[in-house]
Amino acid sequence: MNVNNVVRRNTKETENNGHQQGSPLYLRIMKRSTLIIPITLIFIFLSTKIIVAQSDYRTAIGLRLNGGAGLTVRHFLKNDCSLEGILYTRWGGVNITGLYQISYPVFNEPGFNFYFGGGGHIGFWDRSATPWWNDDRYNDTRMVIGIDGQLGLEYTFQNIPLNLSLDWKPAINLVGITNFWGSDVGLSVRYTIR
Repeated sequence: MNVNNVVRRNTKETENNGHQQGSPLYLRIMKRSTLIIPITLIFIFLSTKIIVAQSDYRTAIGLRLNGGAGLTVRHFLKNDCSLEGILYTRWGGVNITGLYQISYPVFNEPGFNFYFGGGGHIGFWDRSATPWWNDDRYNDTRMVIGIDGQLGLEYTFQNIPLNLSLDWKPAINLVGITNFWGSDVGLSVRYTIR
């Protein structure tokens, strides 16, 4: 049997199995996962949408730790809709954020909720505390106004008035220094009022 015939036959078998010759395994897995992940997320979202989240508290007040430290107040308007206000310090200044959030129960466990939402922010910083923004077009105080998104997971303890949440809050500054901030991951610890 000729070696060239064996190579041609293996190439045809590979092509018949739906794989391109030379396509590494990790690329084939990535192509399939780009379809599987969104479909899975949509399924989870639709299946949890049927169940209305029952908030385990009416209002919660506490601390939010991210690149800075701040205060957070979250208040439910309805069982699954809430408002959150965040006031935190960072870069020698202050940032105020307001968010509207929608919650859904997850994991079939009481106290666990997934939430997402959006809102806006305004912030003021001292120029000397932000050396990477040393553009002469701006004065000594930096001001930004922008929009925020939020994805988070929270757990509210049933026997004690405590709520823990971990969230990602990307933001786009539209006024002032215009840019995208995608690194705001925060841990909140709140006292709950039922």
